Amino acid sequence: MRTTHTLKPEPSDSRCVPRLDDPVTVGGLRLRNRLYRTPLLECAGTDSETADTLRSELEPAAAAGAGLVCQGATVVRGEGGCAAPGMTRVHDDEFVAGLAPVPDAVEAHGGRVFAQLEHGGLRSMEVWHAGYRSAHPDLDQLAVSDPPLPLRAADRLGLLDVSPRVLSTDAVYDLAADFGRAAGRLADAGYHGVHVAGANMGIVQQFLSPFYNRRSDEFADGGRFLEVLYDEVRERTDAPLIAKLPAETRAPPGIRRHLSADDCVALCERAAEIGFDAVAPVSGSVFWDMHIVRGEYPERAWADDRFQAGYADAFGSRWRAKLVSLANRVQARRASFEPAWNADLCRRVRERVDVPVMLEGGVRERERIDRLLGDACDLVGMGRPFYAEPRLPARLLDDPDAAVVCENCNNCAVPQAAGVDGVCRTPEVLAERGRLAREGAYETSEED
Repeated sequence: MRTTHTLKPEPSDSRCVPRLDDPVTVGGLRLRNRLYRTPLLECAGTDSETADTLRSELEPAAAAGAGLVCQGATVVRGEGGCAAPGMTRVHDDEFVAGLAPVPDAVEAHGGRVFAQLEHGGLRSMEVWHAGYRSAHPDLDQLAVSDPPLPLRAADRLGLLDVSPRVLSTDAVYDLAADFGRAAGRLADAGYHGVHVAGANMGIVQQFLSPFYNRRSDEFADGGRFLEVLYDEVRERTDAPLIAKLPAETRAPPGIRRHLSADDCVALCERAAEIGFDAVAPVSGSVFWDMHIVRGEYPERAWADDRFQAGYADAFGSRWRAKLVSLANRVQARRASFEPAWNADLCRRVRERVDVPVMLEGGVRERERIDRLLGDACDLVGMGRPFYAEPRLPARLLDDPDAAVVCENCNNCAVPQAAGVDGVCRTPEVLAERGRLAREGAYETSEED
């Protein structure tokens, strides 16, 4: 199944340039504005409390005015594939039906919620998390091809456990069908759309990337997996389907096989031709490193005594955790924060596709958002700032001079490896949020 899109170009008259609070349509679904919460790790698990946890995480953004809220990576299979502790699985019909209060709560505030579908492949916990590997010794690791040399070297050094099962052609079709079945379950539960995690080193990126994909069958063309995945979803639901797609322009020196910015633009064009309803182009690396969350080295998080046991469990010992911390420090030097770091890439894509382009990564001020809309993108998303300000949209939509309180310190992200919730723990940031709350900055007309 293929879909023809009709997204009219923005008028050249500057008076008609879209504003953040203007509505936008994605795959036939009208969003009340162009601000979205990007997928984050809600650490909601897969149990009787999951719906309540997800609702408490996602509802504040919708109540504060976000047009779209993206639920973080949900794993399409019942075993394996989790890239971090606490991820939610959506393989079971009855369980997913029980998530209906989440879209109900978001919709009650006028927002819409998409769920991000994921499988970690060679980024999964069975590869990098020592404690998880020990508890699940027989769990298969899924790989697109034989692992590349840097991962095999890390295995020999004992830093990773790389002993995967390379997917056969039939198994690839089965995996795509699992994405489709998960999308159908979520649509039946009331979710308004589906977001395919095609970046951040999950298995979809591993199909797309020449660093990982050295197959000799039809899926040697990584875009072929997008086609099959799309068809599997469309067999089960017509809900809007969007994809985050990668450029691997921050790959370390010496990695010759990787996705260039030109490759990313071509992938976005192909996704639009296939029928995806929007694309989110992002630049990163071939590894799961600081280029995903650019900013400061999270020194406070690595030094926090509360998380040391969790780090030791994740990385195999306290001294190995210190090695990971050192590598994190080195990466941070190469992955310094850049405002709106995907803007140029998104602008190139927007010139070539007729579907909405979603920009995320390093957007922190309303004034910058107003400049980007209609130029580089059609929607603007933020991630980590929501850890600091769950009701951030209220400020951004109301104040043309608003800027987030997030300091890009990344102390919210690293503890997630230890199984801890992703929340802001930076005292100065929390103090500023408290001041703003006392001044009523997070109140909306809906709640007045």
